[in-house]
Amino acid sequence: MNYLGHAVLSFGDKDILTGNMIGDYVKGMAPVEVYPENIQKGILLHRKIDEYADNHPASLRAQVWFREKYGRYSGAIVDTLFDHFLATDPHYFQTEPELLSFTQDVYKKLESNQQHFPQKFAMFFPYMKEQNWLYNYRSMQGIHRSLQGLQRRAKYMSGIDEAYNTFITYYYQISQCYYEYIEHADKFVKHELRS
Repeated sequence: MNYLGHAVLSFGDKDILTGNMIGDYVKGMAPVEVYPENIQKGILLHRKIDEYADNHPASLRAQVWFREKYGRYSGAIVDTLFDHFLATDPHYFQTEPELLSFTQDVYKKLESNQQHFPQKFAMFFPYMKEQNWLYNYRSMQGIHRSLQGLQRRAKYMSGIDEAYNTFITYYYQISQCYYEYIEHADKFVKHELRS
């Protein structure tokens, strides 16, 4: 899952959310220990979610349509696309205003913990909030921009327009992969948070 997925799977806990959102920017084990306990849990949860997504059969099936052109970036593309389906999933967000309210709450909680942001996350968080990346996964234009952002961050990724066109072509099939994945991921994360 991408940013929206990690936010939703934090289930409202401010510190778990912070760790979950900064997880990609904290490398190795040693740096984790400098964070408060629940932020540490969020960082480690982020890694578990990523590993779970990377190995889930539904996620792997969705990657098939991207693998030939994008190789190892197929997983990151599918993570981004799954956030689109999450943003439109009535189980999580029955209305557009509900998603908007959720995103504002996420930014507010993150801001209250911004002293714990790694430098790179701190640099782009204002843009994330101002442009409301989490909300914009909902629209086709927003998901296209998210894919373009992924391409900018990836050193060797081919042009992303083909991935977007593939997404349009296989929209229904990828959505079915998402629905299978999210049901399992939700249960997996709740179990991890209880243990």
